[in-house]
Amino acid sequence: MNIQLTIEEYHKAADIFSRGNPDPVKKMYAHSDDVMLANPFGSTVKGWQRVSEALDLASSRFRDGEVKSFERIATYETNDLLTIFEIEKWTSRVGGKSEISSFDLRVTTTFRKENDNWKLVHRHADPIASFNDKGPIRGDI
Repeated sequence: MNIQLTIEEYHKAADIFSRGNPDPVKKMYAHSDDVMLANPFGSTVKGWQRVSEALDLASSRFRDGEVKSFERIATYETNDLLTIFEIEKWTSRVGGKSEISSFDLRVTTTFRKENDNWKLVHRHADPIASFNDKGPIRGDI
């Protein structure tokens, strides 16, 4: 599969994830012992089983969401690996809150070519903090 089509599929999967469904993102991951996930809802996990469980937990925190945009900052590509760095602009109901929150995530994603398909092997996402004269202000996640 073409890497650009894979990235488009990944963006659609992230959007579906924002509504509480982890399945499309899970389908994009390699199911191997070296895959990793670091997200705002827990510690970094390694290995498909732990990543799968962490995706379930993280997606359960979101309802009625949408990823409004993906701003590509950098792309690093070889024949077998691709890493992208993006700013994702989200809206979602987070946790038990009834109101919809807006927040931006700073995300590094790596794909690896496996049997002529690009598979997700690493995602690190964290909320972008704002600062005022009293220190950092974090979003709702």
